[in-house]
Amino acid sequence: MKSHGKKVAIALSGGIDSLVAGYLLKKDYPDLFGICFTTGYEKRKPDLSPIARKLDIAIHHVDLSETFNNRVVKYFIGTYMKGRTPNPCIECNKAIKFRALLHAAQSFGADTIATGHYAVIREQNSTYTLLKGKDHLKDQSYFLSKLSTRDLKNIIFPLGNKTKEEVKNYARKKGLIPVEKKESQDICFLKNQTIPDFILSKTNEKSRPGTIINHENRVIGTHQGLLNFTIGQRRGINCPASEPYYVKKIDCENNTLIVCFKDQLFNRSFSVNLLHLLMDNINSPLRVNTKIRYNHRGAASVLTLRGTDHADIEFDKEQFAITPGQTAVFYLDNRVIGSGTII
Repeated sequence: MKSHGKKVAIALSGGIDSLVAGYLLKKDYPDLFGICFTTGYEKRKPDLSPIARKLDIAIHHVDLSETFNNRVVKYFIGTYMKGRTPNPCIECNKAIKFRALLHAAQSFGADTIATGHYAVIREQNSTYTLLKGKDHLKDQSYFLSKLSTRDLKNIIFPLGNKTKEEVKNYARKKGLIPVEKKESQDICFLKNQTIPDFILSKTNEKSRPGTIINHENRVIGTHQGLLNFTIGQRRGINCPASEPYYVKKIDCENNTLIVCFKDQLFNRSFSVNLLHLLMDNINSPLRVNTKIRYNHRGAASVLTLRGTDHADIEFDKEQFAITPGQTAVFYLDNRVIGSGTII
């Protein structure tokens, strides 16, 4: 990393990743400051003064609660209410951390923003690409897949070429002590609430019991509200059978839960909309590796573009519980070439 005279804002959460990222940046970017945002869902605002002293930087706090509620929380609720399963972290990265927070950082004079994400941005001939991080267990490129190439131009990921263990060891060596010891939750705004309780508390909706239908179109039981379920879920169905039932489909229009046995939840093909590409001039169809959720290892597949907004994906081998609402991310080797919302 070389400064080139840039003024950089490091997004600080109080955790070890952003702390180490800030320490690494200070060497090459002496004109560094910290920025921390609140969403309105924190139990308390983190005291970052020990980090400010350790890094010898100023830290600015910005309130992004209104934007967070409008762009992340409402998206989360709206998607669940349609019987689909959202990924709020992807929306938060796009709308909050690398749009709203970057804009706030620029108002304090920053040229670019840095975070503690485990991913790599490569620049070649003024072209920016997003790559997987070195640590394949911690890689966060999936969550960053809806950033644009224009976004990537203004972002630095100091930890992309490090593993989590290397970051921990480096922190111990340098005496870097985070003020937040726990890793952040995937859905930070839920706290101790269940998803149904959170959604019902934010809407005028009430949980409505309905019928459970099996793969043979027979009514086999009653559910206590569709918000309790997502595709591929086994827990909570409570209908005895020769083998466990899993959720196959959520029919909000008829308030019906459709279930099946596990072997009936494997599919080879699906489609996406809201297609977002990070690579120009894709020769379709194209062989790619596709992840259908964050903890999915990814699998060999063929991506076929259908206009500017849609694509079809066919796996070489069947995959379990391809879930509407989740984000499918497409890779060429370690490079993210695009993503789309499963329909």
